[in-house]
Amino acid sequence: MIKKALIVGGSGLVGRQLLHILLEEQHYDSVVALVRAPLHVEYPKLTELIINFDQLEHYEQHFTADDVFCCLGTTIKKAKTQDAMYKIDVEYPLTVAKLALRQGARHFLFISAIGANADSPAFYSRIKGIAERELREMPYDSLSILRPSLLLGDRQEYRLAERWGGVIFQALSFLFIGPLRKYRAIEAKTVARAMYRMAMSAPKQTAIYSSEQIEQYAQ
Repeated sequence: MIKKALIVGGSGLVGRQLLHILLEEQHYDSVVALVRAPLHVEYPKLTELIINFDQLEHYEQHFTADDVFCCLGTTIKKAKTQDAMYKIDVEYPLTVAKLALRQGARHFLFISAIGANADSPAFYSRIKGIAERELREMPYDSLSILRPSLLLGDRQEYRLAERWGGVIFQALSFLFIGPLRKYRAIEAKTVARAMYRMAMSAPKQTAIYSSEQIEQYAQ
């Protein structure tokens, strides 16, 4: 059976790792990556489409896929304003999900964040919760929502606070046991591996995975 994957956010921390897995593993015959700028990756089964994310509807014919991997996300420092961050973390993923569903996609996999809650007073947690809530309203056969804690890995841009946060989390990882385990920092490559394995198992359900559960899936 020929299977096709669609990935958005393939240049990000998790997305880069996931794209490599999708291309190297044999589960997919075709991988389409929607990007803002060239990825500088060449692979026979990769189709790279450089698009304007503010005009996603113009590219709907390219959203045909079995599984859709959404790794979009930003920070307020990079986005500059809350409106811009909302667009990247909420509007773009929801539009991708809607268009892919219309084109026959069956499984949508979405990277959210620990503490996501549409009613949270914290802006970041609130917008992730809003995205989750709207995705759950879409009639996908399978919806996998991943809520990782602090992501570890080599970022393309330098984030001092996250770099030090990662160092501290790793040094104190022995404290994050039992109920606190879900707060332990997690490697981006672990999240990517878990997403791939969730797609292979294709559970016919809506499921939310904590960092601890993500680690278990990746093993």
